[in-house]
Amino acid sequence: KEVCSMATIKLGIAPIAWTNDDMPDLGKENTFEQCVSEMALAGFTGCEVGGRYPRDTAVLKKALALRGMEIASAWFSSFLLTQPYEQVEKDFIAHCSFLKTMGARFCNVAEQGNSVQGKLDVPVFDGKPENTAEQWKLLMEGLDKLGKVAKDMGMTMTYHHHMGTGVQTEAEIDRLMENTNPDYVWLLSDTGHLVCSGEDYLGILKKYMSRIRHIHLKDVRLDVRQRVIDEKMSFLDGVRAGMFTVPGDGDVDFAPIFDYVNKSDFDGWYIVEAEQDPAKANPLEYAQKARKYIREKAGL
Repeated sequence: KEVCSMATIKLGIAPIAWTNDDMPDLGKENTFEQCVSEMALAGFTGCEVGGRYPRDTAVLKKALALRGMEIASAWFSSFLLTQPYEQVEKDFIAHCSFLKTMGARFCNVAEQGNSVQGKLDVPVFDGKPENTAEQWKLLMEGLDKLGKVAKDMGMTMTYHHHMGTGVQTEAEIDRLMENTNPDYVWLLSDTGHLVCSGEDYLGILKKYMSRIRHIHLKDVRLDVRQRVIDEKMSFLDGVRAGMFTVPGDGDVDFAPIFDYVNKSDFDGWYIVEAEQDPAKANPLEYAQKARKYIREKAGL
């Protein structure tokens, strides 16, 4: 069908380039104030939430307002496969309440119950978990319930497919999308994770555009990816080695993504997310590099 409306896109960046919550030694020298100041200096108007962000919403609002910044969304680790649903929901409500107070519309969920993304001794490719039929049932029923909770709170819950988890491949994304309620469960499309996994990143975007409400722009260095496979490296070791970078610095062509999304009725965020070692990839320099590339290629 023809789409008459054009996309409404905001542009943000994730703090993980400055401080890595999964590996606290990466960027330990970078303060919250430096992080958000450099985001604004590079030309971004939004961000996700990092571990060093103040949890006092009044303090955080003031710090962001001084820099013309707003919170777009935040990651939520769900443990639907390993915790009682009631506990997950309780934590989710607290998380969404914080985000709503900050004026954010989106909460990005990724199931961590059987994830290997944080395990240094498990190869991210060879050690990838596969959900059993019972785990799929638990996951999809739980996500439907969480998604309804989010909607009732005025929020949108997006699911973040991720390397080293049970929802990584196109087939797994298909299964999740086909068996969850489209009113409650939306999709976060992450270019870097799709390319890293070997999926058709543009095809998946086109297939699910009507359910995509958040887009992570992450580039991949394919030579490092191959090293991660060959040397059986963990996800975190792959990050340290430089598997990911900002758009325009790796091997992914983002132009078709920008073109397709621009012609859709997408109403959400592009979030530049490229976890690297800040000692090797200066966060401000790489944020500026990403901003320049997006301006040139997306006209944004």
